[in-house]
Amino acid sequence: MMAMNIRLLLHIVLLIFIVTVSGPKIMVCAKSFTIANYCKETIWPGITHGENFSGGGFALKPGQSAVYTAAPGWGGRIWARTGCKFDKNGNGTCQTGSCGNTLNCTGPGSPPASIAEFTLGETDFYDVSLVDGFNLPIVVKAVNGKGNCSTAGCDGDLRQSCPPELVAKADGKVIACRSACDVFNTDEYCCRGMYGNPVACVPTNYSRSFKQFCPAAYSFAYDDPTSIVTCSGADYAVTFCASRNQTVCSYHGNKLVCNGAKSLKASSQRWELLLLALPLMFNICFLAQLTV
Repeated sequence: MMAMNIRLLLHIVLLIFIVTVSGPKIMVCAKSFTIANYCKETIWPGITHGENFSGGGFALKPGQSAVYTAAPGWGGRIWARTGCKFDKNGNGTCQTGSCGNTLNCTGPGSPPASIAEFTLGETDFYDVSLVDGFNLPIVVKAVNGKGNCSTAGCDGDLRQSCPPELVAKADGKVIACRSACDVFNTDEYCCRGMYGNPVACVPTNYSRSFKQFCPAAYSFAYDDPTSIVTCSGADYAVTFCASRNQTVCSYHGNKLVCNGAKSLKASSQRWELLLLALPLMFNICFLAQLTV
């Protein structure tokens, strides 16, 4: 074990030496995502990376949070699955947001689902998308970042104002609000075919109603100007069923940082922190060569 650790340390030292002598550099750090469940029900967050749909999966009971560490340059999605039933082997199904038939995601999240999207780099881009529908309130907050770094998402429960024709129910209960594309499957609502460009794909009555209820979230495919947020040097808190003004905490530079003076109350409310290795990696910064 000691020999393995020594070899790993030598590899890291060699990597740092190579990029140190090879040209201009910037410091690129792993990013922490604190995922918190403020809902009154258990959720099963899904995490997938880009087009690689082999991702993490775990349960968060009400009042629990988890830390996910993403590698530099990571891009992907985070959302909540609801109404899940998994057996002891991790096999099962969910009412919304399914990403396969196992606890660990094996595919993209299925509509309807409220989704947080990230592209990390020297400047991060993030948004919350309701293009695939809405299943839970979701808010993304940047912690200790520089730039715009505004809050994205929707803290209202769109299920309560969902147009009747878009309502998804289970056991007589409204569990989600589907997108018009998912329900009607037309080129106009799905922004495809002759509508697959920003000139032809315009807001519909359905997307306008989504936007009116959730102004800081994507409502249709080409909603970019009002929905994408940029930020640099931040870690992120992704919260479900929390208000936009609620105090949230996230790990930043290996320290727990909160966005308000009430941060210490989290422990008195028995909030639990689950340190999850998804994937397991060292929380260190890497020197990356700039292309000039």
